[in-house]
Amino acid sequence: MSRSWERKVRKNMSQINKARKKQGSSGIVLGSEKKDRFTGRSFIAPILLILFIGLYVILVSSDPSFKASTMFYVTVGCYVLLALVFFFRKPYLTVGKDYVQTRKLTGDKRLNPAAIKGISVQRGYVVIEQHKGGNWVFSRVMNRYPTEEMGTRLQEFAKVHNLPFEQK
Repeated sequence: MSRSWERKVRKNMSQINKARKKQGSSGIVLGSEKKDRFTGRSFIAPILLILFIGLYVILVSSDPSFKASTMFYVTVGCYVLLALVFFFRKPYLTVGKDYVQTRKLTGDKRLNPAAIKGISVQRGYVVIEQHKGGNWVFSRVMNRYPTEEMGTRLQEFAKVHNLPFEQK
């Protein structure tokens, strides 16, 4: 099947699923779509935010002319809330039939095989190199990704789409 046909089928399927959901019926699942999702855990950004807000509280409260105001508590609360958002929003890599997708700071990003320059896997790291833009780096140390399983799945993906794959 051509890719444009698959996109049309996916688009129509999503419209039908939305209509069925409004009517209270269960959605129709497209059987040929196989996705593997690898999730990690972001813990460095929340720790840095908590340390930053702790330093802010210590430095501001050590000033003798400091009086706690509502804005002070709102600022502290917002930073703690932001740290919780970063902690509970798990980073992921989804490998589909003809795409790879991940969540960046600005939202979900998707790459088709034509936009991928190559895939490199080494112990604890997976790197997806793009033709345009920065590389996607998935690290076991930084985000607790299961890099071994990701590497085997991406090797299959690279073989199917004739992409350069490097195992270090």
